[in-house]
Amino acid sequence: MLAVGATNAAVDALTRGLAVELAPIRVNAVSPGTVDTGAYDALGERKKAELFAARAATSPARRVGRPGEIAEAVVFALSSTFLTGVSLGVDGGEPLV
Repeated sequence: MLAVGATNAAVDALTRGLAVELAPIRVNAVSPGTVDTGAYDALGERKKAELFAARAATSPARRVGRPGEIAEAVVFALSSTFLTGVSLGVDGGEPLV
């Protein structure tokens, strides 16, 4: 988890820095939580189901995300012309717990 936290912090800092450096070009990031994608398939069906159940149990949203929800956030970031330097957490509130 330390590596994930450090990577996310680096993306946040890079997003803010690039938004200033590249202005007026807008720079934003989308930071997804646990999303039901093929990224977890290597765990096998049982372990993937266990992981998703554990994440859903502790997430304020009480479920894992769907790929379409991440796509909606990307469309939002692209279409919101006054949004820049922001990392959008699309994570069901996972970091809150």
